[in-house]
Amino acid sequence: MSSSRLYVLIPCAGSGHRAGGTLPKQYQQIAGRPMVAHTIDAFRALTGRFTALALVVAEGDRDIATVLPDFPGTAEHLFKVGGANRAASVRNGLQALRGQGAGPHDWVLVHDAARCLVTPTQIEALIAACEHDAAGGLLAQRLPDTLKVASPEGRVAATLTRADKWLAQTPQMFRIGMLLDALERAGDIVTDEASAIEALGLAPLLVPGSAQNFKVTYAEDFALAEAVLNSRRRIERTDKP
Repeated sequence: MSSSRLYVLIPCAGSGHRAGGTLPKQYQQIAGRPMVAHTIDAFRALTGRFTALALVVAEGDRDIATVLPDFPGTAEHLFKVGGANRAASVRNGLQALRGQGAGPHDWVLVHDAARCLVTPTQIEALIAACEHDAAGGLLAQRLPDTLKVASPEGRVAATLTRADKWLAQTPQMFRIGMLLDALERAGDIVTDEASAIEALGLAPLLVPGSAQNFKVTYAEDFALAEAVLNSRRRIERTDKP
């Protein structure tokens, strides 16, 4: 459906306790700015591409106004409907988007707040690959390492072939109505949107992403993300006339 609109939904309600720190990890500083600000910037760079961008935070979030004083801006929504887990936050956010006029056949790109290194080019590649697909799809990366299965004792029980293995990333792009139905059926056990779509019997498209589009999870990830962002800034300065 060529008239279908594009929406962005960023779940941002997690505590991020594995990263340490006093603030949730998505609000901690990387390269001088809150992590989630870098995430939002990648989508804001595609001005006019999306009907709206929505951020889903916890109901009692007292930090967001300080962390992102300029959010929401034009065509942006702040939904304080975050749930106990990712699936619940996304489901609640989709329902809120429907309340703002999003239709069931419109597309939504769901993206992790902690994947702050995604680029506008990667986002556009996902849209181009999925906008005419029956199921939708996700950014993903072929597994580069040898994959081991562990025994209960912490020893190698088996080695799996990696030829057909991919690491799921985000954004993940699906029709709003289909995804909402899939999440309501699957409940809160799924850890990404593609899993819920798969449970409907559909096969989401795998769109090659980048190793740099990793999810900042642990304390050591912050230094790596900052190094990448600083490197991009140096390249941008060099490219300017």
